Amino acid sequence: QVQLVESGGGSVQAGGSLTLSCAASGSTVSTTCMGWIRQAPGKEREGVASINSGPQTTQSQTTHYTDSVKGGFTISKDYAKNILYLQMSDLNPEDTAMYYCGARRIGCSSGLPAPGDFAFWGQGTQVTVSS
Repeated sequence: QVQLVESGGGSVQAGGSLTLSCAASGSTVSTTCMGWIRQAPGKEREGVASINSGPQTTQSQTTHYTDSVKGGFTISKDYAKNILYLQMSDLNPEDTAMYYCGARRIGCSSGLPAPGDFAFWGQGTQVTVSS
């Protein structure tokens, strides 16, 4: 089992930046693949970014992003603290959504997982971007 707790959401103006954090506890084996998923009001859940790596810091990481955030968002993981991050820059109103952290045991080196493919979810953190 894995427990995920997101933080860092808030309200910013267009062009601003935010960094989301997701603290993971429990079985690190179940966090081989971690990612961020978002859901805007009235829209389907959307995979935003993923990072594939094992519990050992020496393993290479593979990251994937949905096209709309490439160049503006960066996913990373602090293995010592077992925290996942999403650095978001140049935000626009279309980025407004509830952002969730997800994790699963199966790796995701080949591509961005579909939202439903994550076994564990956090409670979400709201990001609101005003124009």
